[in-house]
Amino acid sequence: MTAEHAVQANTSGTCLIVQVSGEMDYQSVPFFRERLLDELTRSQGDVVLDLSAVPFCDSAGLNVLLRIWRKATEAGSVVVLACVPANLQRMLSMTGMDSVLRVYATVADAEGGLAVSGGA
Repeated sequence: MTAEHAVQANTSGTCLIVQVSGEMDYQSVPFFRERLLDELTRSQGDVVLDLSAVPFCDSAGLNVLLRIWRKATEAGSVVVLACVPANLQRMLSMTGMDSVLRVYATVADAEGGLAVSGGA
């Protein structure tokens, strides 16, 4: 992948904030799947995926997000999305995945939502 694709993680309180950068499409899916699974494995708690730097996401990218959510759920953690771009928000709504994946307007809102709900 090029420098325009990146996954950067930082701990904030009790959760891990993972900023995803670059287009999430069929070509970049292997990169994002590997990096996000690595971060999920390292995480000891809940995860906020900051998608503010994702200009485009197709169905392959959505599949990666769902796989990460499923792995986290199996491990007893919670993954939520923050700063979701409009095209992905529409896809989540059209597919009904907005009822599965929790979406927050900002990273701070996501952190607050996790703190209030105790994760789950």
